[in-house]
Amino acid sequence: MSEPRMIVCPHCGSTNRVAGDKSLADGKCGKCHEALFDGHPANVDAATFDRQISRSDVPVVVDFWADWCGPCHMMAPSFEAAARTLEPRMRFLKLDTEANPQVAARYDIRGIPNLIVFRHGKVVAQKAGAMDARTLTAWLEQYAG
Repeated sequence: MSEPRMIVCPHCGSTNRVAGDKSLADGKCGKCHEALFDGHPANVDAATFDRQISRSDVPVVVDFWADWCGPCHMMAPSFEAAARTLEPRMRFLKLDTEANPQVAARYDIRGIPNLIVFRHGKVVAQKAGAMDARTLTAWLEQYAG
């Protein structure tokens, strides 16, 4: 039997312990009973962002974006497609840099869209600019759990 994994719920933010022999794809939150992974990126704010990147045992990829950004809107379907392909091996999050400038400043985000892959709170990869779904998925595949 493998080690249990800690997964932060994208809906309520509670941390869930999932037994190592259980599929993450079928996992439900013990608090809100929603699916832990649903194949869609979750929107986060500063508080939920920190919990997600530091407490999840799966790699977390964050799309730093803003509503006014044309390339961000162009890449959104690609990010959605990557989430459908790579969850539950990775958690997909979207953070609005206009609403959460302190988080964007912490990671020196100067251009968007900007993707950062985190593992246990540490940056393991970063890439700026819009990508198509195939390029994005291929880039993320090397970091997926």
